[in-house]
Amino acid sequence: MSQEKQLKVILFEMNGETYGVPVEQVLSIEKVDGITRLPNAAPFVKGVMNLRSIITPIIDVRERFQMGHSKITPDSRIIVVEQDEMSVGLLVDSSKEVLDIDADQLEQAPEMIGGSSAKYLSAVAKIGEDQLLLLLNLKQVLNQNDVAALRANGVEA
Repeated sequence: MSQEKQLKVILFEMNGETYGVPVEQVLSIEKVDGITRLPNAAPFVKGVMNLRSIITPIIDVRERFQMGHSKITPDSRIIVVEQDEMSVGLLVDSSKEVLDIDADQLEQAPEMIGGSSAKYLSAVAKIGEDQLLLLLNLKQVLNQNDVAALRANGVEA
């Protein structure tokens, strides 16, 4: 299959499920270190971290998906992405690998795939015989209202 028909995604795990985010949207993957809470922030905003001298808001993806709070373990990672000209860290259970997905493996995410968390998905890919990969829609994980609220809290990353 040609390069134009493949999507490179970074796989990560959350609550036992495999998710992906397109590699071109990822700035870096970091270990969790020194998250500072923000007063009056939304419940899914874990806080901020100083990443290479850039104050970066950290989103608890489990909390955003209404799966409960993340427990930080040695495997936990921050996937730093750019959204609306802001660097944002996504707190996930673990980061796994980079995978090439053929375009014909992608299907639009069904509207009823998981209740309220379905809006945070852009597509579903079948990988292997019985495994599905859920691709995040970053514009929904952190929408313009969320970015505006972070900026109102003084975060300009």
